[in-house]
Amino acid sequence: MKNTSLDTVVIDTGASPRSCVIWLHGLGADGHDFEPIVPELALPPDAPVRFLFPHAPVRRVTINNHMPMRAWYDFLSLDPGRGEDHAQVAEAVSLIQAMVESARKEHDRVLLGGFSQGGAVALLAGLSEGPAVDGIFALSTYMPDADQAGVGLSRRARGMPVFMGHGSLDPVIPVDFGRHTSKLLGSLGAVVQWHEYPMPHSVCADEIRDLSGWFGTLLA
Repeated sequence: MKNTSLDTVVIDTGASPRSCVIWLHGLGADGHDFEPIVPELALPPDAPVRFLFPHAPVRRVTINNHMPMRAWYDFLSLDPGRGEDHAQVAEAVSLIQAMVESARKEHDRVLLGGFSQGGAVALLAGLSEGPAVDGIFALSTYMPDADQAGVGLSRRARGMPVFMGHGSLDPVIPVDFGRHTSKLLGSLGAVVQWHEYPMPHSVCADEIRDLSGWFGTLLA
């Protein structure tokens, strides 16, 4: 993968935003996937935010019969933690950290997060050595094996605010994967908010409400 930048959907909630939220979509979706959620977020009215929704590269995905689709990395088997193409995980982390570095030049606060595969990349990119973020949100996801991806976790994981939400009925990434990641992050010293919702592999109104509150605390 030669490109060092990503096509991105940009939404500003007001003039001259000093805060930035980078939001990564899941496997097979694109940057428009979570664009409609922005108006549903109860953000501080006096704190404009720039939302960046990057499109993942198009690649063939093994578990989907090698069909080309937008994916942050290939899944060789649907076995989170072991079935990823770890070299591609590392590539995705590098791409997102470049976005964070660029956002840092223009904004006082930068939050990073995503859904499913996007959340997995966000966790590694936000917690590993590289440009710093002010918080991470991870929806219906897990953290890939940092060692296998060749990614070194940073000391700043200690004290990092992390929002995690997961469906208790999730058949794609079972909730136990999220619970395990939450405990792992806690052991690293991260300040984790863990939420479970009676839903499948998706988002729900209660999750958006809780995420809005978390955003408000960090962006106000």
